[in-house]
Amino acid sequence: MKSPEQVWQDRKGQLKREWRLAFAAAFFCGLLIHLPILLSDIPNHDGLASMYFDQNMITSGRWFLTVACGFSSYFTIPWVIGLLGLLFLALSAVALVELLEVHDGFVISAISGLLVAFPALASTFAYVFTLDGYMMALLLAVLSVLLTKKYRLGFLGGAVCLAFSMGIYQAYLPFAILLCIYSIVVFIIDDKYMGSTSVQTEERAVSRIKRVLGNALHYLYMGGLGMALYFVILQVLLRIQGKELASYQGINNLEGGGVNSQAGLLTTIGSMYRDFFAFTFKGNVLMNNVFAMTALGLLCILFLFVLFRLCLQRKWWKSPLFFVIIALLAVGLPLATNVIRMISPELNYHLLMRYQWVLYPIVLLAFVERYRDVAGKDAWLQWGTLAAAFVLLFNYAVSDNIAYANLQKKYEKTYAYCLRLLDRIEQTEGYYQGIPIAIIGVVGEEQYPVTDITQKVTAGMIGMNGDSLLYTGANYQEFMKHYLGATLNFLEPDAMKDIYYSKEYIEMETFPGKTATRVVDGVLYVKTENTNRDAK
Repeated sequence: MKSPEQVWQDRKGQLKREWRLAFAAAFFCGLLIHLPILLSDIPNHDGLASMYFDQNMITSGRWFLTVACGFSSYFTIPWVIGLLGLLFLALSAVALVELLEVHDGFVISAISGLLVAFPALASTFAYVFTLDGYMMALLLAVLSVLLTKKYRLGFLGGAVCLAFSMGIYQAYLPFAILLCIYSIVVFIIDDKYMGSTSVQTEERAVSRIKRVLGNALHYLYMGGLGMALYFVILQVLLRIQGKELASYQGINNLEGGGVNSQAGLLTTIGSMYRDFFAFTFKGNVLMNNVFAMTALGLLCILFLFVLFRLCLQRKWWKSPLFFVIIALLAVGLPLATNVIRMISPELNYHLLMRYQWVLYPIVLLAFVERYRDVAGKDAWLQWGTLAAAFVLLFNYAVSDNIAYANLQKKYEKTYAYCLRLLDRIEQTEGYYQGIPIAIIGVVGEEQYPVTDITQKVTAGMIGMNGDSLLYTGANYQEFMKHYLGATLNFLEPDAMKDIYYSKEYIEMETFPGKTATRVVDGVLYVKTENTNRDAK
């Protein structure tokens, strides 16, 4: 039997230079960008209830999440979870570089950097209690396409990877779909089916059509088998646990084939297009300032230049298939990017679910690098693409850290507020340990005006914008328990309905007013919200 050192020496030579570079660039760039969140205990509102959470989210269709997050334990320990997440993310960068067949070291570094800097990932880091699981899902999504591309029967392994990726988090399905589309397009270009300098015989044309269709069908097989396997495992585990899919985010529409039954097909497709263009151009994430807009514009111009040179060189303009493909891509890419909206056009499509947008600058970069030889390998093409990519990378990294800085301030503001509120609660006449407490959850903006100065950057970054971590009574309860050491007996929301509209509650002042707390019929009323209304 070989020793560990011998095994490493034997295997070390099999690790491609591109793999090592992609891994190192992603891991260390990830550390530099996301270190503030990994070295601090700064929860967002969901994190308050997830200090210990077994991640059994099968009612949301995430049947493998509890296993994926189990390696780091179910406690929220940002450093351990973050390192595991970065490990999976770095492996995803390796798989992505291999899939895109990028060999230039600078381009590999830029692609890896963009992958770890995109603001959607920062939002995922804000939900650090589930980060390692989600990054495993991303890795499996990329592997599903890579296996399908590399091996004749790779679609079988790819289907398994896709099923388990969706079993962790369904939001990475569009990531895999976009990579499939890019792989098919590159296959067509490299096969030179769309045109050639020589006259093609009918037999050769038919042969090439078969190759293109065969290639595309492999990805279709992978996707179909993967989704079927995901759904079968989901149904089996739901029956074993005696549970049903929840209505949250419309996930229960999976029972009807994955399409929202309450909306027509045209309505659903229309919402997918509207959302795609709204987020792309006005979402304040992909193009969040003039620097990002200029960099993306430059990448698009260079991409179009290379595409135009390819079109002339290979005489694509003579082939109807070229225009068909362009039309299909124009129509299909927004739908592929927004495919999870098929579940529910009205879902809360937050930033964690939009990570696939990072593939647009990455693919533009990879495409220009792959085919820049048609322009004579002009150095200015590479200088231009790398400059644009690194401007985007730096811009996204700064945005991430602005968001982390505000998250830290949110925690500190919440701590100060809850400390004052807890003191008031305990000083209320009639208070005793265990008294039922009625509280809505929000913080009155008239008494505490907004002080967040990062809104232009963080407005679309769920979990990291705003001034407070407090949105529900449960948020107060968890924050005071975990950070103030106070265990209070807060009423459930249903028990608050009658109290909310009672004359006694309405007449109370909002905290920090003198009458913001009072005991009524054995219940301690706490009023933190603004209310200018009459009792029913």
